[in-house]
Amino acid sequence: MVPGMTLEPRTRVAREAARLLYTGAAEEYIQAKEQAATNLGVKASPSNHEVAVELDKLADEIEGGARQTRLAEMRGLALRLMRALEGFSPRLIGSVWRGTAHIGSDIDVVALASSPGEVEEALSGFEVKEKGGVTFKGGVNAYHIKLRVDGYEAEVVVRRPDEYGEERCDIYGDVKRGLTLRELERLLRSDPLRRFVPRRRIR
Repeated sequence: MVPGMTLEPRTRVAREAARLLYTGAAEEYIQAKEQAATNLGVKASPSNHEVAVELDKLADEIEGGARQTRLAEMRGLALRLMRALEGFSPRLIGSVWRGTAHIGSDIDVVALASSPGEVEEALSGFEVKEKGGVTFKGGVNAYHIKLRVDGYEAEVVVRRPDEYGEERCDIYGDVKRGLTLRELERLLRSDPLRRFVPRRRIR
């Protein structure tokens, strides 16, 4: 019997999609799921949450204890980055906030400013790799700055204060609340490996 053939089709597709995301063969969840279903020759479409669960399991299997060490280090670097952006209400989001970062993950920070130039000036002490306008899912226009911080990739997304509000996560369904600078400082002192992932997708 071929390994994995006894699994439900949704689970098989979720695992294959997770593999594609982890290895970089796919960048977006929808692309990964479609490609996974094609690769396996089955008609099944797991939720983004199901794929995220399998991706988390896969990262644990491959990276072991080094994954937690990396998470603590990335959160420490995020703190350094956010301190440089203190005047722009920085907020840590993404997998480093969630606690699900793995090899290949980057540090995602949102900064609020009317002018991207102000944020660029605050980041003058970092190695900037790329910058410019970008459109995210849902037609959200912003300005992003990609950096290299002690060997890790980071992205600072500059949003206008009057255009930034509560946004729901398309993977977990909850509000992408993230961590403020002060919250991250407290977290690193008390529980640097804490995860912010709901057990089930929030409708």
